[in-house]
Amino acid sequence: MNVNIQTVHFDADDKLVDYVTKKVEKLNTFHDQILKVDLFLKLDNVVHSIKDKVVEIKVHVPKYDFFVKASSKSFEESFDNAMDSIVSQIKRKKDKLAA
Repeated sequence: MNVNIQTVHFDADDKLVDYVTKKVEKLNTFHDQILKVDLFLKLDNVVHSIKDKVVEIKVHVPKYDFFVKASSKSFEESFDNAMDSIVSQIKRKKDKLAA
């Protein structure tokens, strides 16, 4: 599985990158044919004083792509919400294929 992490409008510290990488590695337990994971960490509303932390996750498996976007006041919270959504999408798709 190839993990691609991109940050937009800022440089992520090592702690955040390690946190995200460890969690993304666990996606293999839900689907064994994950080819690539694209992860985008963005600061939204940079012009204004409110800075929402936006996380977008794109998971590529053969013949299908999963995508989720989440935002909150911290990257960890946004990422956790996005991970929960992507895991449920993967499980739903796998259940449909098994049925």
